[in-house]
Amino acid sequence: MPDPKPVPGLSFYRRSAPTEFEAFVYDPLMCLILQGAKETSVGHRMVRAAAGEHILVSHDLPVVARITEASEAEPYIALIVRLDLGELRSLHDEVGETHEPQDPSAYAVAPVSDALLAVLTRYVALLDEPEAAPVLAPLIRRELSYRLLHEGSGTMLRTLLHRDSHASRIGRAIERLRQSYRERLEVPQLARSVGMSTSAFHKHFKRVTATTPLQYMKDLRLTEARRLLTSEAHSVSTAAFEVGYESATQFSREFSRKFGAPPSAYRAPALAS
Repeated sequence: MPDPKPVPGLSFYRRSAPTEFEAFVYDPLMCLILQGAKETSVGHRMVRAAAGEHILVSHDLPVVARITEASEAEPYIALIVRLDLGELRSLHDEVGETHEPQDPSAYAVAPVSDALLAVLTRYVALLDEPEAAPVLAPLIRRELSYRLLHEGSGTMLRTLLHRDSHASRIGRAIERLRQSYRERLEVPQLARSVGMSTSAFHKHFKRVTATTPLQYMKDLRLTEARRLLTSEAHSVSTAAFEVGYESATQFSREFSRKFGAPPSAYRAPALAS
């Protein structure tokens, strides 16, 4: 039988053995762990998630994560759905006004509810109905967005319904950071661009991302540099300058501190010396 055609925004992740910590930048997503377990470092928080729990990420987040439970007999398996924040905001009228806690998390873990599991099951079932997927997928995704907004883990998503909320403003700042992380960061200018004072911006940025704007940009740069070294066979100096470092020495020092090994250890085999 041919492989089933993909369903928009849906993917699976499988590992048959535990992994070391690896750096990623998570886009907004929902991840349901079907089997196994993982640990994720978000800023200074270490968050654990296991089978039967879902992870909800509301903002682009640099994280360090590892699979802790996986084997050939019982591999780690996760279902991942990319979130459309525009689609979520379109549900503002259906969800109504909400009053949220002061410190919601952009990375939340909670047991999967029956209602959420039911809609995910129907979404996955579209893999076997390629002719129906173009019609039904948008409807199921809208229901999924609605369910996520009503989950206990959806606190931060609900704050994003309001364009002038602190979470929304930080989200716009993150978009700018991801587009221009190679450039010199001026935090006061970034704060003004989203209508916040520098002090308020620092406070709310750290609440949302569990890190500072400067550290966030550094994590973006180093994670991208690691990708360039491993996937595109860049030299160390080229990767450093490509992501915005003016000093290869500083780059090597900060890279080693983050990943526990010098950048030369991550170079593609064809270029490794």
